[in-house]
Amino acid sequence: MSRKYGVIALFDTAADIYHAAEQVRDAGYQRWDALTPFPVHGLDAAMGLRRSKVPIFTFVGGFVGFWTGMFIAWYMGAYDYPLVVGGMPYFSPVFPFPVAYELTILLAAFGAFFGQFITNRLPMHHHPVMNYEKFASITDDRFAIVIESQDPIYDESETEALLRELGGKEVTFIDE
Repeated sequence: MSRKYGVIALFDTAADIYHAAEQVRDAGYQRWDALTPFPVHGLDAAMGLRRSKVPIFTFVGGFVGFWTGMFIAWYMGAYDYPLVVGGMPYFSPVFPFPVAYELTILLAAFGAFFGQFITNRLPMHHHPVMNYEKFASITDDRFAIVIESQDPIYDESETEALLRELGGKEVTFIDE
C-alpha cells in the first residue's frame, strides 16, 4: 500500500485559484502549494508567503565581489609588487574600479544562481505531484492547489471537503 502525499484540486481560472488560496491560508494550512501555468499576480500574498531570500544571496555575492576586487588591487599594489608609476600612490580606488565592478556583477550573479538553488531545494528530479495523471494539463491550461498530508492540520475528509467547498474540480488524492 502506497502512502498518500496529499490531495489536489483543479480550478478553471486564475481568479478561482487566487480566492481559494486565500481561504486555504485562512484555514491555517501550512504545507501546501498552488500550481499555475503562468504567474498569477498577487498569488504569493494570497498564499501568505514571505519575501524570497534570494536578494540577500545576491547582495552578499556583490558585496564580496566588490571588496575582493579592491583587496586584490590593494594587495598587489601595496605589498605583492609595489611599483611607483608616474608618481602615483601604490593604491587608489579609481584604478581598480573596473575589476571590482566586474567581480561585483560576477559574484552577485553566482549568489542569485546558487541562492535560488538553495532556497528552492534544487535539484529535485521528481516530485510526487508529477504522479498525478493530469499533471500535464496543470502546466498547460489548468490551476491546482495541493495540500500535503504532512500538514499539521491535515485531515483527509475535512481537507477534501474544504477543497470541494472552495470550488475545486476533480479533487483527487496523490500517492507518493
